[in-house]
Amino acid sequence: MLLVSGDSLSAAYGMPLEHGWVALLQQRLRSQGYPHQVINTSISGETTAGGLARLPQALAKHRPQIVLIELGANDGLRGQSLAQMRSNLKKMISLSRKAGAQPLLFEMRLPSNYGQKYIESFRRSFEAVAREEQVPLVPFFLTPIALQRDSFQSDGVHPTQAVQPQLLQAVWPSLEALLGKPLAAAQ
Repeated sequence: MLLVSGDSLSAAYGMPLEHGWVALLQQRLRSQGYPHQVINTSISGETTAGGLARLPQALAKHRPQIVLIELGANDGLRGQSLAQMRSNLKKMISLSRKAGAQPLLFEMRLPSNYGQKYIESFRRSFEAVAREEQVPLVPFFLTPIALQRDSFQSDGVHPTQAVQPQLLQAVWPSLEALLGKPLAAAQ
């Protein structure tokens, strides 16, 4: 079982849920012989505080092997405390581990209009948490499309349905390292 705790980027904002990268992940797992089921608890607008508040119930209910933590962007977009964001992420990692799950943290980034100092501190927060907590870090998964205006919906923030396979491809190497061998390969 894989649990995705994320925001609008993982909640398939502006498109049918079955076309988002998380649904495509489930299809890839199935097609490659992995037994994992994907549970997506992502909510548009979610912050690390919201994700932390909802995580214990999700862990108890689903008992995942891996928890994908794709949160923090909304904290940054709202100019919230980076120290609090880091603390929330660390608590999510700790809760995941206590539940027997391997956490996988996603690096997030902010647009340039937030000021260079805040943007750089925000970006470094994810590297610091990953290093301090010794968890794998998915490099910012919008990087392959970030400079392609037509890869985003009219709001300029949310990726289009057409680029969801690229988002999955950006996540896959970090996740695949945690999955082990697929059942088809193990036989």
